[in-house]
Amino acid sequence: MSGNWKMFKTPAETTAFFEKFLPLAGNATHCEVVICPPFTNLAAAVDAVKGSNVQIGSQNISWAKDGAFTGEISGPMLNAAGVTHAIIGHSERRQFFGETDATVLKRTQGALEFGITPIVCVGELLADRESGNTEAVLAGQFLNGIAGLTEAQFAKIVIAYEPVWAIGTGKTATPEIAADTHRAIRALVRAKFGKDAADAVRILYGGSVKPDNVKVLMAQPEIDGSLVGGAALDPISFASIVNF
Repeated sequence: MSGNWKMFKTPAETTAFFEKFLPLAGNATHCEVVICPPFTNLAAAVDAVKGSNVQIGSQNISWAKDGAFTGEISGPMLNAAGVTHAIIGHSERRQFFGETDATVLKRTQGALEFGITPIVCVGELLADRESGNTEAVLAGQFLNGIAGLTEAQFAKIVIAYEPVWAIGTGKTATPEIAADTHRAIRALVRAKFGKDAADAVRILYGGSVKPDNVKVLMAQPEIDGSLVGGAALDPISFASIVNF
């Protein structure tokens, strides 16, 4: 289970969140728990989760080790901060900040080079879904943004399927739609990396996941976890999702 805080919370609010969250779900062993706050909160978050089973991720990562890349944060910097995961290619990065499938691949390779687990996002727009182009869009994102990895590299990533029309809208893909789409993504993995890789890869679902719908979503065998946005900002809501 992963929480994406997007552009919310200060360091003090981060500390306050974990004071409430950790007693409720900080020792979860049935799943991995990764929370991804803004860069300015990483130090406070890493400090707060010491001694718990919660891991901290970033919301982006540079493909470069260092250099003239104003506004970017590198793998070694994140390592030094105690970060273990990085969200890559979120639809908001694609929509507002020029992220492409090619840069998603470069960032994924950069994360792996420095031992950070990439959570690589794919997903279609509402227009894609309504025109029946979902699988073609996902195939393009996969082939251009993930398929460039080696088998050894691919074995270390997590995929997050986030239908853009369900992010922050209150709309959620039905469990059946989500499972069908996860199945299609897994078929792409099987074709490129083989059956074992397809069976092993974790595919998270993201898109208005809440305490009241997580159970039916997670009942689908194709869904291995969730990438939670708004509900991850509230310690009680997110704990109930982790502990459902």
